Amino acid sequence: MDAVDLLRALAETIDDQRWDDLARVLSPAFSGRYVHTGETFDRDGFVAINRDYPGSWRFVWEDIVGVGDRAAGRARVFDAEETHYVATFVTADEHGIAELVEVWAEAGDAPPAGRRPGPA
Repeated sequence: MDAVDLLRALAETIDDQRWDDLARVLSPAFSGRYVHTGETFDRDGFVAINRDYPGSWRFVWEDIVGVGDRAAGRARVFDAEETHYVATFVTADEHGIAELVEVWAEAGDAPPAGRRPGPA
């Protein structure tokens, strides 16, 4: 599979909560990083953080671009009460997703005071 196909498979397995299948999408050499928290994960750790996160979340791609072994996607992740957005960047190897970097943001975060022009 190329990186775009792997991103689609990543979201599908997370959305369906098929945790054994998620491990199969990731390379044994997998390395994941959440930029916003500084956390890093190996393959088992990434499966665990997704499997054990409280609640029942949906993961839906809004856009995916890529070519060959590199791809990026923008997704909406939500439950009945909260919505988050995530930008995901992956590099694939012959075994699956080898590197993943994600940046998460909550929906509705207001821009910092004084950072937007006021009314004219």
